[in-house]
Parts: sequence; structure tokens; C-alpha cells
Amino acid sequence: MKYMLMMHAPRGNGDWGVANWAPEDIKNMVSFMKRFSEELRQAGELVGAEGLAQPSQAKVVRAGKDGAPITDGVFPETKEYLAGYWVIDVESPERAYAVAAKASGCPGPGGKPLNIPIEVRQVMSGPPVDEP
Repeated sequence: MKYMLMMHAPRGNGDWGVANWAPEDIKNMVSFMKRFSEELRQAGELVGAEGLAQPSQAKVVRAGKDGAPITDGVFPETKEYLAGYWVIDVESPERAYAVAAKASGCPGPGGKPLNIPIEVRQVMSGPPVDEP
């Protein structure tokens, strides 16, 4: 079963609360993320993973009446933003939750676990089927 794990980070006083961290803390966080993704890759569970650009670069896009893109944003009032995600292919929801918990424990300032919320959603393999 495939799952998307979405890391929601607190907005802080700007786009990236991480920007105010000591360089060593940033280095430790990045090293953790690289090791974490490599462990998933080695286990054959990683489908894909990406960190996302800062929220100030985000836009919401919808089609106008003529089909041309209409953009909206930036939304500074948001408390959290999607910082990155992993798509994993695992045997059970419990394994997806265990992977999410490990990601949540990413080290922050002073090495203290951040316990960042990780949203876990199963990736649909097809349209929902109505049960009789």
C-alpha cells in the first residue's frame, strides 16, 4: 500500500523558523533527513520524497472562465505549511505510522526532537468502489 507522509511545519515569525537556527542544528536536521530517506530507499519502501520551497513562493492556481490561470496567494495568516513529503510503499498502515513517527522525531535546536505533525494518507490505487 502506498502512503503519502506530509510534514507540516509551524510558520513561526516568517517563512522558515529553521532560518533562525544555529548552523550546526540545520546541518543535523538535513543529515537526519538524508539518512532517513536513504534508510527507506534501502528497505525498498521509498517511492519519492521532496522538501518544498518556502511559503512566500506559494500560489494557489485555478482556471479562469477562459481556462487561463488565475493565481492567488501568498497567505501569511497560515499557522503551518507543508514543508515536504514522502511517498512510501509499505505492507500496512501500522508501518506507515511507524515511518511517520520517525520522521516526526527529526532533531531541532540542540538535537531535541521536533515532534512535527506528519499527516499520513493512503494513496488511492483507483476510484472508490461502491459496496453493495
